[in-house]
Amino acid sequence: MESDPRAQLGMTVRKRRLALRLSQEGLAERANLHWTYIGGIERGERNVSLINIVKIARALNTSASNLLSGIR
Repeated sequence: MESDPRAQLGMTVRKRRLALRLSQEGLAERANLHWTYIGGIERGERNVSLINIVKIARALNTSASNLLSGIR
């Protein structure tokens, strides 16, 4: 697995989003964020704030701790 925690979070978000059959735009709308921001997260380019991790987790019907589990 990728060692960069940003990339690890991005892979987790993408996996969960796809499991829910959501587009990046759909996730962004649910989380009240911009779709390009979601893309940047999924590519590991963004250092995401806690507030936005919680928004994304809620939009993905999961917890922030679930999105962050396994990140070391």
